[in-house]
Amino acid sequence: MENKKVVIGMSGGVDSSVAAYLLKKQGYDVIGVTMQIWQADKEYEEKEGGCCSLSAVEDARRVANKIGIPFYVLNFRDSFKKNVIDYFVNEYIDGKTPNPCIMCNKKLKFGLLLDKARAIGAEYVATGHYAKIIQENGIYQLIKSDDDRKDQTYALYNFTQDQLAHTLMPCGEYTKDKIREIAKEIGLAVHNKKDSEEICFISDNNHGLYIANAKPDKVKQGNFVDKNGNILGKHKGIVYYTIGQRKGLGLALGRPVFVTDIRPETNEVVIGSEEDIFKNELIAKDVNFISIDKLEKPMAVQAKIRYSAKPAEAIIYPLENDKVKVVFNDKQRAITMGQSVVFYDGLKVVGGGVIESII
Repeated sequence: MENKKVVIGMSGGVDSSVAAYLLKKQGYDVIGVTMQIWQADKEYEEKEGGCCSLSAVEDARRVANKIGIPFYVLNFRDSFKKNVIDYFVNEYIDGKTPNPCIMCNKKLKFGLLLDKARAIGAEYVATGHYAKIIQENGIYQLIKSDDDRKDQTYALYNFTQDQLAHTLMPCGEYTKDKIREIAKEIGLAVHNKKDSEEICFISDNNHGLYIANAKPDKVKQGNFVDKNGNILGKHKGIVYYTIGQRKGLGLALGRPVFVTDIRPETNEVVIGSEEDIFKNELIAKDVNFISIDKLEKPMAVQAKIRYSAKPAEAIIYPLENDKVKVVFNDKQRAITMGQSVVFYDGLKVVGGGVIESII
């Protein structure tokens, strides 16, 4: 390896902090970087544990000083707004439930940040993600983390071969407990910092209110209806709901009911029984395959329809325009448009795409 310079994205959390330490220990020339993505200081300065907060920048800076690496803050504000926030808002208005972390990884962390790293002569970009990258017969593969509980490969399926060749993820070979143990051993104050599990740019975790404030003319009351179109009540705006939701509907129908569909064209939220939210077929768009150019024939995989889902046996069928049809062996609960479906072959990530429709 001739060039050992690596730019690591530091969020101020324990994972990226220890990742930076591990890389330095392995002999890399490590440069710490925090992406400035907050849109207004007031929105983020008090968000404890968030990877976008102003306090997180100071945590990252202290870690960099502690382990002895240079540290910089790069302004990614405009790109984050365009590629993550606007995408998030517009998808919800269109009746979908997007995953902003997937878009941030695709466009910023392994897109723009890698470009910036190369511009200053670095060969690699690194993060604190729990995932592994290996090379088999000249092909780079994305592999599940050794800590299955913390594995983050679901949000990383958009990698290209070139990006994988220039990415390092040292935390993938450790458990979360071991990462915290290392942080404590080397005297990092962030060793017991809680994980950030909420949407980083929404301070109170109320995404519906955030979208309503961003685009008030697009969020209007409408009708709850059953599958036959009968009106059951009033909703406060489709952005507040997602497929499979039961709580917070404000409906007293004498039986458990769930959101089964969202119709942005009529501003309706469809309500039904739990049985109605179990489906086994979907169409995915914007599909990316990691180690093959395209899907030529049906393939057996294990597929996840959301970050927290267990992989389920399925067959994927090639369609035109970077789309695939996914048929699960068993019905899946609450397949949701806008979420991603990710394909695995055991521990290996085959690829994934965005759920466009449910069949």
